[in-house]
Amino acid sequence: MTKPPGPTRILIADDQDDVRSGFRLILGSQPDMTVVGEAADGLTAVRLARTLNPDVVLADIRMPGLDGLELTRLLTGPGVPDPMRVLVVTTFDHDDYVRTALRDGACGFLLKRSGPGLLIEGVRAAMAGDVLISPQITVRLLRTLASAPAASPAPSSLTAREREVARLIAEGLTNAEIGGRLFISAGTVKTHVANVQAKLKARNRVGIAAWSWENGLAGPAPRGPAG
Repeated sequence: MTKPPGPTRILIADDQDDVRSGFRLILGSQPDMTVVGEAADGLTAVRLARTLNPDVVLADIRMPGLDGLELTRLLTGPGVPDPMRVLVVTTFDHDDYVRTALRDGACGFLLKRSGPGLLIEGVRAAMAGDVLISPQITVRLLRTLASAPAASPAPSSLTAREREVARLIAEGLTNAEIGGRLFISAGTVKTHVANVQAKLKARNRVGIAAWSWENGLAGPAPRGPAG
């Protein structure tokens, strides 16, 4: 998923014409972004994604032909040789949808009602290798996990510093923000993240966050959206 020179190339997949038009206006207004294609159903989205090779695919959940979860799995799920960046943007925030999308490699999960600012942030976060989740979803997920019986920590060889980095990833912090919190450089954080990802065999930051949530590392009071 190496970024070629030029603006971020975006494919919009949503079955509502007005939503696609709105997203195109919002993203097209940014000097570093361009919309290269639109799809009104999942099958068309897969075909366009494979022919246009966009930098980011925006995927709704409920679409005819193929839903956004299956679209995510086909484009970036386990076993995909050259995974794409898929950012789920939907009206539906059911926990099962969120977990399925993130575990199949989505680089973020945003609610349409979150507004244009978060949509732009989500695309930029995806390109930076960060993950953006609508804060309402993060709060609910962490509260659900906090109220559930504590899980036994999964075996891992993470150091104390690596566990701290994993916890802060689960709270939505970027590498720069984690560095500021721990008083280390962003480059050092990047090295820790790579080590954690390798040790946990996580596909991306979302996998690290999921591991942290499931093993009780993430606190019950998450911060707002990541930049």
